Amino acid sequence: MILRPKSLSRHPGTLLGAVAVTPPVPVPTWLRRSVPDAQGLAGKDVDDVAFAAGAAIAALDAVVRRQERWAGAWRQRLALSAAAATAKQAGRVEDEAALRDAVLLTRPGDNVGPAGLFLLAWRRLASRPADDLLTEKNVAAVLEDLGLTLNDEAVSDLTDDLRQLAANTGKVETLVGAFAAAERYGFRRVLGAWLADVLLAQRLGWTHAIPLLGAEATFVVGTGRARRPVTAALAAGAETEADWAKSLLAAQARAALRAIDLFAELERRADRLLAVAPKLRAKAADSVVEKLLSDDAIVASENIAGMSDRGLRRLFDRLVELGAVRELSGRATFRIYGL
Repeated sequence: MILRPKSLSRHPGTLLGAVAVTPPVPVPTWLRRSVPDAQGLAGKDVDDVAFAAGAAIAALDAVVRRQERWAGAWRQRLALSAAAATAKQAGRVEDEAALRDAVLLTRPGDNVGPAGLFLLAWRRLASRPADDLLTEKNVAAVLEDLGLTLNDEAVSDLTDDLRQLAANTGKVETLVGAFAAAERYGFRRVLGAWLADVLLAQRLGWTHAIPLLGAEATFVVGTGRARRPVTAALAAGAETEADWAKSLLAAQARAALRAIDLFAELERRADRLLAVAPKLRAKAADSVVEKLLSDDAIVASENIAGMSDRGLRRLFDRLVELGAVRELSGRATFRIYGL
């Protein structure tokens, strides 16, 4: 068993300030090879793809259950990727940097713009308890963020459908059913991805959902065809339910592996931040470190434990100098910092 010195402990407050270091979750080479891309689905059957997806989700589940201190930053970084893909699918030009600016450089309550609302929708999924995400209030809020509308009765019907779906179906049926439910109420794929991520988290008992399918922009109904609603494709006989299930399962598997890879990357960066934290002399340094571990990024003007803008900028400059934090905007002013 390897022990961390107290100054490097990921979980302060344990006996003698030391904890066992949990090794990174390895992803076997066979698993990476068995997860097909959109072009490799033709030669696979549903059982093959479902097996690969199940193995990928199992590996992701092991990562989630570690409950690391930087899990919040990990989820929010995934939310940013999902929002950027959502914006692109909606025909917008905002990339991840522009989405960060839209939300972080806007005062609370001000209009963040359509693309900024996409980010708020995915941040909602990543930050709120998974068990609360499918309430009528939260479903109505995310619909508004995504530029979609339903009357109160339809929102209630949709949430009832989702609860029945979660309670009475298997993994594959739940995944496909989330997208079918979204389309049944006239909504595009992005809502299906959001709902599927929530249902997966609830099925596995995760405290928070992980943004997965929103950033997986490559899956379509079958291969080599223009994107169109799955229900229309099925009704026209152009695709089968098995084709659609394979496409969604493969997308979910790819997204899970991508999330694990990002976790490993942020783990290295978080370890560096925790290693240098004892060297910081600012009184509110602990609060700043926790904020960096729990969110995608921070602006130097943010109010953290009463620190002045100048003091916070000095602290961020020190963290950048120590290689513990990155400046993410590339600007000389209105800078943004994160792992």
